Amino acid sequence: MNKIVHYTFDAILITTVLAGIRRSTGLQPATSNIESSAIRNYVDKYLNFGEWVFDMTVAYLNHSSYFTKNNKKD
Repeated sequence: MNKIVHYTFDAILITTVLAGIRRSTGLQPATSNIESSAIRNYVDKYLNFGEWVFDMTVAYLNHSSYFTKNNKKD
């Protein structure tokens, strides 16, 4: 049971990091290169879940007193 929870958390973390990379750089996995439509559909759903987790995390952090926006451009 502990391994399942660990692997689930890792999978969520990976898809959320991929969402952050896509948001900050525009780079994303080329799911169109996946030949199997069933696997491509599953991967797209997995990546969309990461987008949702990323959005929820940002929304939560926007209301947290522990985080502030840095509007300074370097």
